[in-house]
Amino acid sequence: MAEYDDERYLMGEDEPGDEVPRGRRPRLEPPRGTLLLVLGILGLVVCPLTGPFAWMMGSEDIRKIDAGRMDPAGRDLTQAGRIIGIIVSVLMIIGVAIFALAMIVGLFAAGSSSTSYGG
Repeated sequence: MAEYDDERYLMGEDEPGDEVPRGRRPRLEPPRGTLLLVLGILGLVVCPLTGPFAWMMGSEDIRKIDAGRMDPAGRDLTQAGRIIGIIVSVLMIIGVAIFALAMIVGLFAAGSSSTSYGG
């Protein structure tokens, strides 16, 4: 069975050589590409905690599209949201690591400067 990207496939019309008529095929889940893109952009601009959700949901949706259980029309938006989610997640991890390092350095600096003076 060939891969279909034209409107007739999405409208459910039969193609020559189809093994199963469209009316008997299971319904595909609707794409969530727009939601994933919004989550990714929100993570980049407002709240980084949405980035990992965009990454996880996007990976799950790509697997469903590849397995033929989700409508392939939203693949581009899903992929874009997933990539932005990955970027946000990596930036968030780097930010947390820098913050933790700064706290550790600050604690050591504060500990070494609180020595008693003999007098």
